[in-house]
Amino acid sequence: MSPFQTFTARLVGSASLSELTKHLEFEMPGEKRFGFVAGQWLSFKQIKPDGEELTRAYSIASPPGGDARFALCLNRVQDGFMSNFLCDMKEGDEIRCQGPFGDFILRPPMRDTIFIATGTGIAPFRSMLHWLLADASRHQGKQLRLLFGNRYEKDIYYHDEFQRLAGQHSNFHYLPALSQGAADWQGLRGYVQQHVPEIVQGRSDMHAYICGLDNMVKANRELLKSLGWNRKSIRYEKYD
Repeated sequence: MSPFQTFTARLVGSASLSELTKHLEFEMPGEKRFGFVAGQWLSFKQIKPDGEELTRAYSIASPPGGDARFALCLNRVQDGFMSNFLCDMKEGDEIRCQGPFGDFILRPPMRDTIFIATGTGIAPFRSMLHWLLADASRHQGKQLRLLFGNRYEKDIYYHDEFQRLAGQHSNFHYLPALSQGAADWQGLRGYVQQHVPEIVQGRSDMHAYICGLDNMVKANRELLKSLGWNRKSIRYEKYD
């Protein structure tokens, strides 16, 4: 498949992650392999009822593999045509898309790394972490910490999956944080930026990848820079 080719994606599976959030699995009919780098995104095109062509971008939520499949993690947005169209797709339905695009990808050399996400900002990190942990030569034994913030426990996408990964890999540490957790919540509480100083412990020789809404991304970037981090060690992607 050539770069930035427009292709057809066929839905082969879907699962509800929360009341408004879905995990969607696609395949590309006629393609043997879909090449992309963990962290990249795709551009989706659909014609609205009024004839306007709408284009929206979504991060790939699955790791690169040897096949022509990929996954998305997305929220229904009120009055959002594309998000509702995708969430309403049935198995066998098709949509046009183009890509892969984006340079929010893992940068060498491999270092101890903190991944900071909220909401569907987890999508590129699911891709990155599954890819890294599948081969020891990729993560090189470096310490990987996923700090994943949400409001309530029901909003923690892929919770069991990340717990399993942490149980299988001693160098992967899964740190879910809730800003409005129930009384019996045993994990971190508050906003993700409240926990970053304790996690990095005064170090500035790590990598940070941040993905989510603008305010969260900005708060964590400024915090890390105030802790003495070089801006080149901080990579981010905003969803608004």
